[in-house]
Amino acid sequence: MYLQEVRTRHKGKIYRSYIVRESYRVGKQVKTRRIANVTRLPEEAREVLAAALQKKRLVPVEGLEVQEALDYGGLAVLEEAWGRFGLDEVFARVGSERKRRLLKAMIFGRILFPSSKLVLREEARGTLLAKACGLEEKDLDEDELYRAMDELNGCWSGIEKKLYQGSQPQGASLVLYDLSSVYFEGEGPEGLAQYGYSRDHRQDRRQVLLAVATDGRGIPFHVEVLRGNRADRTTLTGLLVTLRRRFGIQEATFVFNGGMRSCWNLEILTGMELEYVTRSTRAKLQEILSRLPEDRQLWLTDRTRVLEIEQEGVRYVIAGGEWRAQRDRERRQSRIAQAEEVLRQITKAARRQVNPVNLGSRVGRALQRLQAHKYFQYGVDASGRFWWKLDQERVKEEEATDGWYLLETNLPATKASGQAVLTHYKQLAVVEAAFSELKSYLEVRPVYHWRPDRVRNHVRICFLAFWMSARLGVEWMAKGFTEEVPKVLRRLQTIRLVKLSLKGQPLIGLFSQIPPELNALLQKIDLLSLFASPPKWAM
Repeated sequence: MYLQEVRTRHKGKIYRSYIVRESYRVGKQVKTRRIANVTRLPEEAREVLAAALQKKRLVPVEGLEVQEALDYGGLAVLEEAWGRFGLDEVFARVGSERKRRLLKAMIFGRILFPSSKLVLREEARGTLLAKACGLEEKDLDEDELYRAMDELNGCWSGIEKKLYQGSQPQGASLVLYDLSSVYFEGEGPEGLAQYGYSRDHRQDRRQVLLAVATDGRGIPFHVEVLRGNRADRTTLTGLLVTLRRRFGIQEATFVFNGGMRSCWNLEILTGMELEYVTRSTRAKLQEILSRLPEDRQLWLTDRTRVLEIEQEGVRYVIAGGEWRAQRDRERRQSRIAQAEEVLRQITKAARRQVNPVNLGSRVGRALQRLQAHKYFQYGVDASGRFWWKLDQERVKEEEATDGWYLLETNLPATKASGQAVLTHYKQLAVVEAAFSELKSYLEVRPVYHWRPDRVRNHVRICFLAFWMSARLGVEWMAKGFTEEVPKVLRRLQTIRLVKLSLKGQPLIGLFSQIPPELNALLQKIDLLSLFASPPKWAM
């Protein structure tokens, strides 16, 4: 880092100013970038600058000190993206300007250091979060944050619509839809929090369902919070109505998992002239395979191929993979091993002349819990002894289809080949990754709010944070960079904005030295220019 003197002439007078520059390497080239401009300096600093310009060794100046050093790198990226994505316009009609700034702080905080509203101010200390959002640290009060969050009530549909228009200027032609559950610590809000099927394996907690729709790139554009006891298949119709009314989606292909598949849903989609790709059951797969002629059965040995079949006017696509076959084998072996151990314990504890009904109920519940009921036969013999055995025929039957799964679609072959149908379904993994982000490193769970509207708005804040992450992720992926956005932004937070003062008077602001690995990262995703000079609002 060095100082460059600049002289300018105006009306016969010569004015001096100084530019702080930093050298950096791009491949084999050494380039420089401007860090800061210094136009007015205290008298005591002039000798220091003159010595620096003459390349003399400097000694500490009495009174020169670091005023503060604040984490800023990740915030710089988010602040630039916020403006470029037009989010000020998206929130233009949400509450007062102060409350919009608080919402912005919560969204940035959710990405950089996810935490509760109670500790956001504590987490923001030592960073430029508050100042980047036009606030002071004292403004990040828990009650103030909750009141700002309440402003999302009544205007969320408009926000979603603007987000969709910003990220989908041509409209979405592929809609990926999935559900997950989020549990509460405590009872949760009455009416919304219910016991139901828990994807988190927390049947002991009340929960809500999250429904998220994304485009084919994984950018979310709709989130809904539903009662925790809703059946998956009952949620699709409402989504279709919302997507047409709110987003104007008239033509699209919907991709969803088998849990939402029902004759009613498929008829609704067909009646609305919408196309779909969904996963069918294993029983249906085995039924279709049993009808295949023998020469086509040999095809099952090659899991790299895709087979198309039409039965009773319905188009099916059978696909698979070796890694799926290995996964299926390991899952079955694990379930059988656990079930055999339980059955041995039951046999050891069972007495003669046991009640067959009670024992059968006990065994059935145990096997159902382990998802291994279909692999075993059991009963009580004439002497009153309990017996069980592994159903080898059932195991062999299942082994024959390891790695294979069945897709059902109403897409015509002229519009999408079997491989294209498979590609659509594989993109559904993007939505599952979205849930992983919403529920893990965005930490939407567990939820501590007790009011239904605040539960929904808490999820919406997380959704907005994920929307920003997903938009950045798509941009970075186009440049060949695939790391998770929040993790990268948190690493960039180690780049600090350092403010120097001389005898208590602000002197200059500059960035801390960027480590070589972060410098290379910023260069790869074209963000190095953000650190050419400190922002004016931060000085």
